[in-house]
Amino acid sequence: MNKSQRVLLMILDGWAHGPDPNVSAIAQAKTLFVDGLYDKYPNSELKTDGEVVGLPEGQMGNSEVGHMNIGAGRIVDQDLQRINKAISNGDIKQNEVLNQALAYARENNKKLHFIGLVSDGGIHSHIDHLKGLCDYADEYGLQNVYVHAFTDGRDTDPKSGKGFIKELEQHIADKTPQLASVIGRYYAMDRDKRWERIKQAYDLLTEGKGSKTTDFRQTIQQSYEEDVTDEFLNPIVKADEHGNPLATIDEGDAVICFNFRTDRCRQITQVFTQDDMPEEGMHTMSLHYVTMTNYDDTFKGVHILFDKPNLDMTLGEVLEKQNKTQLRIAETEKYPHVTYFFNGGRELQFEGEQRKVVPSPKVATYDLRPEMSAYEVRDEVNRLIKEQTPDFICLNFANPDMVGHTGVFNAAVKAVETIDNCANSVTQTALAHDYTIMITADHGNSDYLINDDGSPNTAHTKNPVPFFLLNAADGTRVSDGKLGDIAPTVLKLMGLDVPGEMTGKALVDDK
Repeated sequence: MNKSQRVLLMILDGWAHGPDPNVSAIAQAKTLFVDGLYDKYPNSELKTDGEVVGLPEGQMGNSEVGHMNIGAGRIVDQDLQRINKAISNGDIKQNEVLNQALAYARENNKKLHFIGLVSDGGIHSHIDHLKGLCDYADEYGLQNVYVHAFTDGRDTDPKSGKGFIKELEQHIADKTPQLASVIGRYYAMDRDKRWERIKQAYDLLTEGKGSKTTDFRQTIQQSYEEDVTDEFLNPIVKADEHGNPLATIDEGDAVICFNFRTDRCRQITQVFTQDDMPEEGMHTMSLHYVTMTNYDDTFKGVHILFDKPNLDMTLGEVLEKQNKTQLRIAETEKYPHVTYFFNGGRELQFEGEQRKVVPSPKVATYDLRPEMSAYEVRDEVNRLIKEQTPDFICLNFANPDMVGHTGVFNAAVKAVETIDNCANSVTQTALAHDYTIMITADHGNSDYLINDDGSPNTAHTKNPVPFFLLNAADGTRVSDGKLGDIAPTVLKLMGLDVPGEMTGKALVDDK
C-alpha cells in the first residue's frame, strides 16, 4: 500500500452516472479533470440507495444517510427501515414505550391521539407506520383513538394528500381509530420558529379551530380548487351536526407523534411538553407524550419509541484511537454531514479532529450563485494541507447537489464545472503532499435534472456514483461496492486494522 498512509476523501455531493446524457448536467458540463481520471486511475462504481445504505429497497439515498454510511463503514439501518421492520415483523407490539402509552390511555380512560405527516414520502414519516400503530391500538382494545393528519405536498405530489387521506380512512374504517383533523405541514411542521404557524395547528388540535367538515376528502378537493395544495391546507376539523369537534387533545391525554425525522415536529412537541408561550397564546399540557424518535436531547418527560442505536467504532473514532489527525471541511450546507452524520450522529469532536466550515452564500436559491462557496473551500483545504498535512481529510463539495435541487439546468452545469476545477486544484495540492486520494459521491442529483415531460427534476437519483483512487501502490485494483465500504478502504490504505464493527469490505485489492 501507499507508504504515506495519509488519505484525502473528496465527496462530490450529488455527482452520479446517469444513463441519459441529455438530462445530465454532469454529462453536459466540461469536466476535463474528472473525465481524465477514468483513463489514469483505478475506478469503480458505488451504490447509494436502498438496502445497501439501510433504506427500503428502491428508496433513494440522501446526504445524511450517505455520510453516515461512509463514516460508519457498514450498512446503517435508517429510521424508516428500522420502523418498517418492527411493524412488518410484529416487534412493535413488544415495544415497551408503546405498550406503556396504550396502557396509560386504557387505565386512565383517556384519549389516544396520533399526530404526524400522513404520506408515503418516507422522509419524515410513512403512512404504513401510522396504519401499523392504528392496527395495534385497535387490537389492544382502546376505544377513543384519534388521528390528526398533517398533509405533505413537499416530499410527495402537491395534490396527493386527498389520496392518502382516503387510504387512511379506508384502512381504519372497520377499526376504532378515527380521523379527527387535517392541516398542512406548513403550519404543523414549521422549523423556523414561526410560532404563528404552529399556533394554527395547536388551536386545531386543542380547541378544534378550523373549517368544520363531515367529509375530509370533499373539503380537501375544494381546497385544491381554490389553489391551496397539501402543504398549505388550512385547518380542517371533523365535527358533528352541532359543530362540536370529534376530538381534541385535552389535559391528561396520550399523544404519539409518529414522525421519525427529528427536525420538523420538534416545535409542536416543544409547545405541548416543554415551554409555555403565553405571548403566542400557547401553553404546555399534562400529557403522556411519545415521539417516534428522539427529537431533542434536552426535552424532559417525553417518551421515545425508537432510540438512536449506538454507532461505535466509526472512522473518526478509530482514527482517534490511533492518534491520527483528521480534518472535516465543507461549506455550511454540508457541514453537519462531514461532522455529525459522518461521526454516526455524534456532536462531539474526536481528539485530533479539526472542523472547518466555510459560510455558504446568502442567496435565495443557489442557481443564482452556482459556484456557491466552492472556491473558498478549495483555498482553505489547500492551505490546511500545506500548513498542517492532517492524516485524514474528509472534504465535501456541495454544488452538484444543492444547485441540482433548484432544477435549473444551466446553473447545475456551471456548478459541476466549478467543482471539476476545484477538485483538480485540491488533488494537485494533495498529491504534492503524498496523499492517497479517493474521489466519490454520497448520491446523485445533477445527473438527472429533466423529467420525461420536460419539467425540472429536483430530487436525488438512484444512479451509481463514481469511485476513483489516486496515488495508490502500483497494481492496486478497486472493486464496485457501496458507501459502507469506504471507511474500511481508508483504514486499509492507512495501514490500520479494520474493527469488527465495520462490516463493509475494503474496495482495494493490491494483490
